Amino acid sequence: MATQPSATNVQTTRKKKKKGKVKWSNLYTFSCLRSPPPVTQSDFGQPGFSRVVFCNDSGMHRTKPYKYPINDVSTTKYNVVTFLPKSLFEQFRRVANLYFLLVAVLSVTSLAPFSPLSLIAPLVFVVGISMLKEGVEDWHRFLQDLEVNSRKVKVHIGNGSFLDRPWKVLRVGDVVKVSKNEYFPSDLLLLSSSYEDGVCYVETMNLDGETNLKIKRCLECTLGFDEELKFDKFKATIRCEDPNSSLYTFVANLEFGDEDEDTLISSYPLSPSQLLLRDSKLQNTDYVYGVVVFTGRDTKVVRNSMKSPSKRSRVEKKMDHVIYVLFFMLLLISLITSIGSARYTDRKHTAKEWWYLQLLQDTDASFDPNKPLISGFLQFLRALILYGYLIPISLYVSIEVVKFLQAMLINNDLQLFDEMSGKSVEARTSNLNEELGQVEMILSDKTGTLTCNQMEFRKCSIEGISYGGDVNAIVRAASHRMNINIESYRFNIDGEDSTPRDSIEMHEICSDHDNEVNNSVLDDAKTMRNLGIKGFNFRDDRLMNKMWVHGSNVWDMMMFFRVMALCHTGIPVENGEETGSHKLKYEAESPEEVTFLIAAQEFGFQFCKRTQSSMFVKEIDSSAEEVEREYKLLNLLEFSSSRKRMSVIVRDEVGQIFLFCKGADNIIFDRLGDSGRTYQHATTMHLANYAEDGLRTMAFAYRKIKDLEYEEWSSTFAKAKATIGSEREELLENVSEIIEKDLMLLGAVAVDDKLQDGVAECIDKLAQAGLKIWLLTGDKKETAVNIGFACSLLRHDMKQFHLSLSRDAESKNQLKAMKDDILNQIEASYQVTVNEKTKDDPFALVVDGKALEIALGDDIRDHFLQLAVNCSSVICCRVSPKQKALITRLVKKYTGKMTLAIGDGANDVGMIQAADIGIGISGMEGMQAVMASDFSMPQFRFLERLLIVHGHWCYKRISKMILYFVYKNIVFGLTLFYYELYSKFSGDVLYDGWYMLMFNLFLTSLPVISLGVLEQDVSSDICLQFPALYQQGQKGIFFSWKRILGWMGNGILTSVTIFILNVNILSSSAFRQGGEVIDISHLGVITYTVVIWTVNCQIALIITHFTWIQHIFIWGSILCWYIFLLFYGALPPVYSGREFKLLIEAVGPAPVYWIVTLLVVVVALLPYFIYMVITRSFYPMDDHVIQEMKYGRKVVVDDDMWLREKQSSRKVTHIGFSARVDAKILYLKDQLHKKRMFIIKSITNSPIRRSITINSLENRDSS
Repeated sequence: MATQPSATNVQTTRKKKKKGKVKWSNLYTFSCLRSPPPVTQSDFGQPGFSRVVFCNDSGMHRTKPYKYPINDVSTTKYNVVTFLPKSLFEQFRRVANLYFLLVAVLSVTSLAPFSPLSLIAPLVFVVGISMLKEGVEDWHRFLQDLEVNSRKVKVHIGNGSFLDRPWKVLRVGDVVKVSKNEYFPSDLLLLSSSYEDGVCYVETMNLDGETNLKIKRCLECTLGFDEELKFDKFKATIRCEDPNSSLYTFVANLEFGDEDEDTLISSYPLSPSQLLLRDSKLQNTDYVYGVVVFTGRDTKVVRNSMKSPSKRSRVEKKMDHVIYVLFFMLLLISLITSIGSARYTDRKHTAKEWWYLQLLQDTDASFDPNKPLISGFLQFLRALILYGYLIPISLYVSIEVVKFLQAMLINNDLQLFDEMSGKSVEARTSNLNEELGQVEMILSDKTGTLTCNQMEFRKCSIEGISYGGDVNAIVRAASHRMNINIESYRFNIDGEDSTPRDSIEMHEICSDHDNEVNNSVLDDAKTMRNLGIKGFNFRDDRLMNKMWVHGSNVWDMMMFFRVMALCHTGIPVENGEETGSHKLKYEAESPEEVTFLIAAQEFGFQFCKRTQSSMFVKEIDSSAEEVEREYKLLNLLEFSSSRKRMSVIVRDEVGQIFLFCKGADNIIFDRLGDSGRTYQHATTMHLANYAEDGLRTMAFAYRKIKDLEYEEWSSTFAKAKATIGSEREELLENVSEIIEKDLMLLGAVAVDDKLQDGVAECIDKLAQAGLKIWLLTGDKKETAVNIGFACSLLRHDMKQFHLSLSRDAESKNQLKAMKDDILNQIEASYQVTVNEKTKDDPFALVVDGKALEIALGDDIRDHFLQLAVNCSSVICCRVSPKQKALITRLVKKYTGKMTLAIGDGANDVGMIQAADIGIGISGMEGMQAVMASDFSMPQFRFLERLLIVHGHWCYKRISKMILYFVYKNIVFGLTLFYYELYSKFSGDVLYDGWYMLMFNLFLTSLPVISLGVLEQDVSSDICLQFPALYQQGQKGIFFSWKRILGWMGNGILTSVTIFILNVNILSSSAFRQGGEVIDISHLGVITYTVVIWTVNCQIALIITHFTWIQHIFIWGSILCWYIFLLFYGALPPVYSGREFKLLIEAVGPAPVYWIVTLLVVVVALLPYFIYMVITRSFYPMDDHVIQEMKYGRKVVVDDDMWLREKQSSRKVTHIGFSARVDAKILYLKDQLHKKRMFIIKSITNSPIRRSITINSLENRDSS
């Protein structure tokens, strides 16, 4: 083992460190600084605890039994070995491909009516194109993996030297150096850091969604390894748990000793506080040294992800069932052909006695008049091949081409491009385009997905007066619609006026004035944003520019700002962005603390320096002069989820001791003294207004402590802090309660966890389109609820069900008691939803992590999901990555609805992969979510256009395309069957083999591709104006069995019409002037011409949005038929056969050919045309009405009818911006009515009114 640095050496090393760094363990009671619980040595080496890591000796891990995976991570579906078998399996999961494989095998026999090449080539082409597309998409995933695996990190190579090496070559046992703002390449054991105490700050937002920084700390025994040269002789052994997915546990021991001094090797227990997880980021720390414990697929973040699943769209799965129906039809007509052939051949005086068949009996092995049963069976196999055009093999390749082109249109949509990031929406797979138009449930992460990881100081309440009283968008919209002055109204209802205006009465005013008020507010907000003060979006002249010193109670103002400037864990750093500026930047555990420090600086209280025991603040005193004051930092009582508050105890320059406290309002209010509640009522009302605006609130308070009281308490606190054991937490909390009492309330603050641009509007539009949105976050409940209000997932008139473990059940720590507790809460909440369902009241469900873990158990999950789906909004807090994936799978299975998951971090990968559609936000937090996603986008707001516009279009395009494909193949294939009946089951083929090949390959392929790529029932703007159109996809209207069978029936009717009319018209009279009658070649080419015209004119009737491309493809396809017929007929007879000069010499000069084509096409299309007229006239759908209004020139977009249709097209919803505005209007109207009634009642009962009434009555009597 390596030599442990002596105490003298360590001291010398520490003196070389930067001055001014704080020894955190002397100040705080962070959990990372506590001794980990002891681990039983006998556990190691047993199942679950078998891993051994030889530190700084990765060579030991190259051979068994200690060989572990390298650090390479892959998100691809295939590799070089598995691509061929797996992709072939994917292709032959499609029923039609299996059928055509069988047909291709039969084509090499004598049974085939066509050449083998004409049957094998299309199958190879279709399967090859699909495999190529899969390969290209997986290649892009491989390139993204390569980018991540090729990131560089400094690795110890011996002799104290560190070199940059790619992530992928890391092995267990390697010692690495990670610098500030770099991601950890694997799961590392922290050995030392740039801080003296081995503390480092870690951002884990990629893992658990939390924005606050985590503090990690190394063991005391490895503190001395803080320079590269010292690792030359470093040796140690780690015995730890096996790889697992738990992000919050790590059970291990470090065996480390000093061989040079012949001391015994000591075993040090390790905890999660020493483990640095892959994909978390080093922050606020110059560098750390760590040893690799878990690599590659063994890391905890990868263990929380899943293999890339193979996803198929519902439309494609349903298409398999359509293929089953077509295959059944194929079997039926093949069976009819087989039975008919056998019966007809076996009849007397028929085939058995026809002399010419006897002459040719040796030339066709599939027909023997003397063996009718065998011939009938062989005819059955032959018919399976002949009528195979009923099952469209080209449909699959056409869909692949169409989806690829649709993905290109999505990728190149300029309105899906984010100028700030330079990124655009990207379809990473094109298999799921149509799924975008059928989504019903959205499961979203919060941090980085809805929010942009920035806090802004917005409002505050001091001495019962609210400052920064900017109305939010909800109130502004309500005032505009109600035509009232909302600011004067709002604060008069509250009974407090936070604005400098003297506004007494609520009054109705003209909209012009209201617009002026709203515009001024908007302009002020824009001006504030343009100031460029990051984290500070506050405007109120009463506080800015030292104006607060002229207030009536300056002392409370100063104490409020002191709480803001002193009660935190922040560190001031130089502002490198503003050269010469006196403003400082700050780094702290949580973004809220940074925001408070910035706000305090703007108000004149600049926290400028921290030492081991002091904090220095440049303050504005009561005379508006700036002075620098020193505060001795005595104690810091940390924030925790149970305490929900934080306190610091300081001594000022005069010697007075103060406790400054900030925390949740209910926690602070419970600890106020009798003399400290002066502002409680007004502050409570302001807090309610702030929370309604979706802001995160916190109350400020303080107390002055006598010296004797502090000395007694300090000794008790020191004893509790030194306690080792499970009771330490409880002791610390009890001791803190002693000092945190009799507080004086100063006020409250409100910060905005800033949403990404357009999030609220996007959620509103999605809600109007009928989508439900669940929020799954790793953040605490209070944060998640505030964001719920900010993005309008929650409303204050909603009945909220909070599912969490009661203290009693949690204290018992018994699974049965906790299950019973959660089940009782679920059943009680569900009963409320049932009883009040008729009232149309909105419900919201908020679940915390522990309760969720129990609620997702096998015996409770159905009850939980039953309650959840009955709620308008669901918010799950403290959710682990695996829980996100589990919730997604359960929602998908329980509801049967199309689910979409969206997130931005590695903690969202499981959820993204488990959903029907996974979307990754390509933000600033790595690419893990993007690499695992089906679609990526730079911001959440683009989801609106992606779903409501492109999703709607893609679903309708693919649906129309498949139905048309089925229709045209039935029309074409059944004419072959009708000729078989007409020719007494002769087995002859109506069409030439090249006609058969050209039908799907050239003559009908391009129009259907243009339909799938360019069709629009309405424009993108109208899609967004009429979001209810999206529900057509949710209900599956355009690909329902009713539509499928209807198009099949249309195809059968069209084919019957074409064949019967052609045969009856052409066979009853001479074909040409010379008296010639038609033969099979004439009938075949005329029927084929009519089919080509009919199916191409049919697609023209389907298309609602024509471009020049569609016109070229449709009419060009018909023209191509004549060109092909002309050139094919010009070939020598040895190639063209019976088609030799057929167009020029036979059918072309005959007028009946052109007359029959025109007549039969019109008659064949007439039934669909009549159906379309009836449907649009008497049973119109939403898009039909809009098309008539928009394109029929009946109305313009500003007409009342158009606006009324827009309003009715929105689904009634309880979430979203519009729903909150509606609720606010109802609330304001109710308050207005109450105020008017109060005024009327006051006037009626006033003495003046009574005296006037009495006088008037007396005058009347006297007269």
